[in-house]
Amino acid sequence: MAANKVLKAHAREGVGKGAAREARRQGLVPAVIYGDKKPPVTVSVAYKDAHKAIYAGGFKSHVLDLDVDGTIHKVIPRDYQLDVVKGQPVHIDFLRVSGNSTLHVEVGVVFHNEEASPGLKRGGTLNVVRHTVEVVAPANAIPEEISVDLTGTEIGDSIHISAVKLPKGVTPAITDRDFTIATIVAPSGLKSEEAAGEEAASE
Repeated sequence: MAANKVLKAHAREGVGKGAAREARRQGLVPAVIYGDKKPPVTVSVAYKDAHKAIYAGGFKSHVLDLDVDGTIHKVIPRDYQLDVVKGQPVHIDFLRVSGNSTLHVEVGVVFHNEEASPGLKRGGTLNVVRHTVEVVAPANAIPEEISVDLTGTEIGDSIHISAVKLPKGVTPAITDRDFTIATIVAPSGLKSEEAAGEEAASE
């Protein structure tokens, strides 16, 4: 298993809007570490590091080693706020995790073996219903991706979560239905031909 990414932070004195504004003026993003039955800790992250981490993708689905002045806190980003105009990070919430923690996380879906799908070869289109899937996973075994194999899929097929092989210990957060991840839809030309055929048959 790959090592956790390290994000550096510094302890931050003071709380409230005034202290947060001052941190931002210094090129820092205010943040807080909470959870695991411990008191919250206010910290700040360098703006460039926070921006890079957030926009790299998968920010809220990876456990990080948050290095606060040399002390490592194992955390997962739970939320962040962006400036509504500039899209710049203005605050981050980190949740402490332990080795036996179980987390709800959204993991990106990746499709494989498109060349082995007869439906796609015939001109069908992959219609992605869910680009991410929320799963329950051990903190130390969050999957990098949800892998969907398109081998053998035909036009009209729907790919449900039950058809996806999830890693050991990982389960879908939605348990009351077998939800659809993607469908293989007919190309527009074929749809038109089918529609014309149906009309002719009805006449």
